[in-house]
Amino acid sequence: MLFSMLVAGCIISSISAAGMMGIKAVFRKQLTARWHYRIWMLLLVALTIPFMPGHLFQFSSWVPGLGGPQHRDLGVAGDGAGLQEAANANMLQDFTISVNRGTPEFLQTMTVGIWIAGLLVFALIILQAWLSIRRMKKTARPVSNSDVLALLEECKRKLHITREVVVLESPLVQSPMLAGVLKPYLMLPSRCMDWLSMDEIRYILLHELNHWKTKDNVTNYGIVAFQAVYWFNPLIWMALKQMRLDREIACDHAVLSSLDERFHSDYGQTILRFAGRASHSVPFSLASPFVGPKSPIRHRIETIVRFRADSRRQNIKSLAVVALAALMVASQLPVAEAMYRDDSRFDFMGEHTEYEDLSAYFSDYEGTFVLYDLNADQYRIYNESQSTRRVSPDSTYKIYSALFGLESGAISAERSTIEWNGQKYPYDAWNRDHNLFTAMDSSVNWYFQAMENRMDRGELQGYLERIGYGNADLSGRSGPFWLESSLAISPVEQVQLLKALYTNQFGFDDKHIETVKQAIQLQERGGARLFGKTGTGTVNHKNTNGWFVGYVENEGNTYFFATNIAHKDQASGSRAAEISLRILKDKGIY
Repeated sequence: MLFSMLVAGCIISSISAAGMMGIKAVFRKQLTARWHYRIWMLLLVALTIPFMPGHLFQFSSWVPGLGGPQHRDLGVAGDGAGLQEAANANMLQDFTISVNRGTPEFLQTMTVGIWIAGLLVFALIILQAWLSIRRMKKTARPVSNSDVLALLEECKRKLHITREVVVLESPLVQSPMLAGVLKPYLMLPSRCMDWLSMDEIRYILLHELNHWKTKDNVTNYGIVAFQAVYWFNPLIWMALKQMRLDREIACDHAVLSSLDERFHSDYGQTILRFAGRASHSVPFSLASPFVGPKSPIRHRIETIVRFRADSRRQNIKSLAVVALAALMVASQLPVAEAMYRDDSRFDFMGEHTEYEDLSAYFSDYEGTFVLYDLNADQYRIYNESQSTRRVSPDSTYKIYSALFGLESGAISAERSTIEWNGQKYPYDAWNRDHNLFTAMDSSVNWYFQAMENRMDRGELQGYLERIGYGNADLSGRSGPFWLESSLAISPVEQVQLLKALYTNQFGFDDKHIETVKQAIQLQERGGARLFGKTGTGTVNHKNTNGWFVGYVENEGNTYFFATNIAHKDQASGSRAAEISLRILKDKGIY
């Protein structure tokens, strides 16, 4: 999840930063100084998108047809008559192929680790910046000059500020700055009153108080936080650096608007007096300085020279550009939805459900058991959390693969044999020709792959979405998409799909449904019939995922079940089947 967040953050932040800088460059003359700065707030909003709760991005559900697979509460003879008598003795055994994996997960973990390490480094730098401001406060003393304090109150009234502002002098301060979030501190260089005129002090006070009025002290912390979070993205550094410059220009513009035109030149000269004192950039400034690094000074002076009061028409143009930028930011929400769509779990409402403790059956396994009683319309579930977690279906998917093959015409009930291509497999049972029944019996991977290769990929995707099969993701990484790869489904969904298959809620050909039922029939005893399919997920030659899904017909009722177990090396379909049969026996179902 954290890796997905980083990927989404990289994409969204890059697009938003580049888009914002592009919009500002194209519409530079249409934006007022104030809106040149305020438009950056939309970038800060965009940078928060990757860290917002995922449910806020479910916009596709507002538009029919954009929501992906629609999950429902869903709750054959082959090659002649001889196939109806095919034995299913192997169907509780394990036939699987190991999937070699490691590099993608390792790279994801390494990427997240590098990001966290970088974040910690920048957190230390920010802490150092905060401690520096704290040292400035500790070495400062309150300004006692009555003329300066009277001038402060005059400027506060002019800007309609009622909050108390403390004015300090510190030997560690080179340029006047405003610090503090809840309580503002205006810090001046020590003994600056000896070489500054009262007019110059007025300019400084107006500048810093305008920062307070527009809450730039709060924005400062947001800028620094995003700079740390997106430390890896140079576009964000460029954008936030420009944002700081635009903030100072906007503040200069506000001061100039409150001054008579004859004082504009003096205000610019005051800025230049401090230029040499702030000769270096402070990338993690937590305060709002009167003068920053040398390079932006030129832009500020040029803006002062070209100052024109904002017109109503100019403000209207600015609002139009801001609206365009807002649309650009809003366009990133579908990106976030795509990245954050949580396909790892099934949203199960849990109605008509009773949760029970069956931990004694699972021993050292992390697992779940889901049972649905058709007549009673009731679920009985062990381990609620695991029951909705989506994992690879492995060979249990072959139930539906068979259905898709029949429905598409890739095979038929009468002609389902596919010739073996001569490739040697680790199981003797796989090294020969197979039909649907024998392939299901021995869980022959190559058979179902060959069958689906006869189908169009889009057609297969359509079938998955039609029945709402888990996350319906057949993109795959390597090998079959259903074998410890992209496709994933939860035990609850397995049960719901089996119910839908049994009652043909899919609307498929009844003959095809019946063929699949016959292909997965396992045993019959005491008037009860057991249908099902195992599945084993083997990763790096370790059995990590075990499935047994199916249903029991018994005394006029049908019970649908799914068992899934996980273990670092001993989870298998045969073990899941053993657990399932013990539970079904103890419940008097089979």
